[in-house]
Amino acid sequence: MAKWTAKHEAPEPLEGPVVATVTGGTIIWFALFLVQLPFYGWFSDRGQLWWVWTCAAGGVLGLIGVWYVRGREAALKRHAEAAEAAARTERAERPGPDGNPQAG
Repeated sequence: MAKWTAKHEAPEPLEGPVVATVTGGTIIWFALFLVQLPFYGWFSDRGQLWWVWTCAAGGVLGLIGVWYVRGREAALKRHAEAAEAAARTERAERPGPDGNPQAG
């Protein structure tokens, strides 16, 4: 059996307001948890407590997600700044038409 290979390149990942999206999702999970708390007995009587605890787990995992994406955004920003600084340094050190390093 032949190994499968892609017929086209994968698209670039979508970038957007990742931190805001994860934060919003986390808030929704916690809100659902809080809304269900007054009905804890109702869920318990019907053997459906997993609904309540799923929302709590979603909120806790969302907090981990917020921590992760904030770190990712900071790392991407640091990388972009370092790449820009390296490019500026390379342009400044490149010899000009007269053989001397270019100014600014």
